[in-house]
Amino acid sequence: MTDGEIVAALLARDESALDELREKYGGKLCAIAFGILGDRETAEECVNDAYFAAWNAVPPHEPTEYLPAFLAKLVRSAAINRIKAGAAAKRSAEFTELSKELESCLPAPYSTETEVESRELIRTVSSFLRGISTEKRAVFVRRYWYMEPLKTIALNCGMTQSKVKSMLFRVRNELRQYLEKEGHLL
Repeated sequence: MTDGEIVAALLARDESALDELREKYGGKLCAIAFGILGDRETAEECVNDAYFAAWNAVPPHEPTEYLPAFLAKLVRSAAINRIKAGAAAKRSAEFTELSKELESCLPAPYSTETEVESRELIRTVSSFLRGISTEKRAVFVRRYWYMEPLKTIALNCGMTQSKVKSMLFRVRNELRQYLEKEGHLL
């Protein structure tokens, strides 16, 4: 089934769409959740939560063009929610570490009063990421979106851990400067 057919099946409330999602994207979604949680069983639960969330989100959303990204976002959110709930305490230190790494680059955390500013910040960070090399973007996204350990990034990107750490340090500095230039004062 194509992604469009899967979305159409979800819109028609056809449960076979869930089987198609499992078959087509289950492995990748488990890998994302496992990378964040470090626990296979909890990762599988998060993937099931993501399927349920997709079932409930379609309609009104129709993610025909970006179904894999839509599902990745759902499973990532489910995994982060597990961390916040304390179900994966051994990985919460990693989550905190990643938050601290980016803390120096990003302005104040989200609040109701800053919703418009937050949306603009998201657009600005996306613009920054589009403007850097593919290699830098891949390392940055692997670390801060998929929460991969430095060792895994180094292995998958054919680099040393030292190079990955240096690259992330430089990209964070570039991001900080870009944000300041765009009016997002820290």
